[in-house]
Amino acid sequence: MSLHILKPTIIKAAGNKPKIIEEFIGRVNSGDHQVSIARMKSPGGWVESGQTPEFTEYTVVFRGLLRVKTVTCQTDVRAGEAIITHPGEWVQYSTPEADGAEYISVCLPAFSVETVHRDGGA
Repeated sequence: MSLHILKPTIIKAAGNKPKIIEEFIGRVNSGDHQVSIARMKSPGGWVESGQTPEFTEYTVVFRGLLRVKTVTCQTDVRAGEAIITHPGEWVQYSTPEADGAEYISVCLPAFSVETVHRDGGA
């Protein structure tokens, strides 16, 4: 049976500044544990703790710049570009430019606080 999602649920975001996470599909909004799909609206200067998640994250940037750091590199992902990070890979996300960024993240399996493994246990 199909499930019509009428609106997302706003999820509290980690990081040094308020960031809007609108979960359309995932553990909170639709009860789905297999995948999460969320729109992110991140302000300029936002940065979150590093993390070593148990899920693959597929990210497509629609506006601005999303900076993605791993142990081996730093990648600036601009509007119209995408990046994939893999389970067990340390990663840190930020939006260093003044206008911030807007992007969609898809996590397989679905994002959860228990499986993101943020640095310092945050």
